[in-house]
Amino acid sequence: MSDKVYLGNGKKQSATWLKSSICLSDIPQEHTFEYNGKKYVKVNININDTPNEWGKDVSISLDTWQPEETSVPTVAETGETDLPF
Repeated sequence: MSDKVYLGNGKKQSATWLKSSICLSDIPQEHTFEYNGKKYVKVNININDTPNEWGKDVSISLDTWQPEETSVPTVAETGETDLPF
């Protein structure tokens, strides 16, 4: 998924405190995952240099990055048992 999915925005309250809302209904299910029976989603949180037209200087978007599928050949597949160095 290459298009940015905006989930919300917010406002910087202090140097160490951000206040924001996230729209849960905008999260595609293929980007949620479960761990120990709980559902999670990865997000990107950006602090903008200047506030937008509503005075919000924090934006939140869905982290859609996926690692490329690569397979590492096993010893059984290559037959090599020596380390390459």
